[in-house]
Amino acid sequence: MPFFTIGLNHQSAPVALREKVAFTPDKLVDALSSFRSKNEDNELVILSTCNRTELYVNSDELDLQQTLSWLADIHGIEPTTISDHLYHHSEIDAVEHLMRVAAGLDSLILGEPQILGQVKQSFMEAKRAGTINSHFDKLFQTTFAVAKQVRSQTDIGASAVSVAYAAVQLTKQIFSAIDKSNILLVGAGETIELVARHLQQANAKSITVANRTLKNAEALAGELGGTAITISQIPAHLHQADVVISSTASALPLIGKGMVESALKLRKHKPILLLDLAVPRDIEHEVSDLDDAYLYTVDDLQDIIEQNIANREQAAQQALALIKQRVEIFAQWQHQSRHVDVIKSYREQSEALRDSLTQKALQRISNGEEAQQVLQELSYKISQQMMHGPTKALQVAIKEKQTDSLALLMNALNLDSDPVLNDESSTSGDKTGIK
Repeated sequence: MPFFTIGLNHQSAPVALREKVAFTPDKLVDALSSFRSKNEDNELVILSTCNRTELYVNSDELDLQQTLSWLADIHGIEPTTISDHLYHHSEIDAVEHLMRVAAGLDSLILGEPQILGQVKQSFMEAKRAGTINSHFDKLFQTTFAVAKQVRSQTDIGASAVSVAYAAVQLTKQIFSAIDKSNILLVGAGETIELVARHLQQANAKSITVANRTLKNAEALAGELGGTAITISQIPAHLHQADVVISSTASALPLIGKGMVESALKLRKHKPILLLDLAVPRDIEHEVSDLDDAYLYTVDDLQDIIEQNIANREQAAQQALALIKQRVEIFAQWQHQSRHVDVIKSYREQSEALRDSLTQKALQRISNGEEAQQVLQELSYKISQQMMHGPTKALQVAIKEKQTDSLALLMNALNLDSDPVLNDESSTSGDKTGIK
């Protein structure tokens, strides 16, 4: 059954177009149900994220153009609207593409781990809808296994590649018990929100959010189970913080050397980590001159990120090698599974022939015919019928000088070497001067 994928992603289409073909949870269920009702024996998995929409299809009836039309019709747009932005892969190329996606090698951020969970969720939705059969079950289980292998055997996800994530990773390196550290977040914008999510994933417990607008600080602190203060209250609370992560739009520094110096005295010079993610900077550069104050700016983190990107790209090459190995193994399984029906059919046909002739022979014996004569005729008929197909194939191979086919047939029939083949090999050797 032909297997292919079509889709568009952050590389092939702008966000405005990706929004048009994205599947909401309800629309996804409806689409799978609709497909199932019209294509009972076919398989479909729909992967829809903020950065991509892809259809994985296994079907004898549907081709690329029909699938494109189906996708466009579901979203109420013309096929030409998306056709120029689509990419497609078939058979083994489609298998490799799926594995690359699940392993994070095709993501906006190389190696990001969330995509594997999204692929798994898409597979489960398709399974619930009944658009998964044995072929896709094998394919996706193999894909999940190779993605896990990539995670465990390479460093594809080990290094931070965003400022927010790098800040939290650095915090974890310095304060191994991050769940017991007091963290002060200054600001409530997108960067600090992202930092907050990473901190939650790292099991941070004690978080205070400071912002010019107390309402915004309270909103973010509420999500974190933390405390909200205004920026003007920072001096009174700074000594309680083990970690300060700041990212605001302030034109002037919010935290000065004197403020940190006072906090360190109250902390009895217990170290404090300050991560300034803002441009212009929120924390005075002179803070770095203080003992027990460890200040990192966005430039410091950027150096870490660039090195980590290089590390991920190197790991991606290792991951790709693992994927290609799994693709080859899957291709072998696929080839065997597609031809197993040929073997099954041959054996069933032979057994049916045997049963038919045996039944006739037994009937003749029960009618009083001599058993020895009936058995001799039975063995003759079985051997003649069994030999007919191979004999005909041998005759064609010999007549048309199909030496490769003849050698294969002889090997399958357990025959001795053929003098014709030997003569041709000898002749070939004479022509090349080899004796």
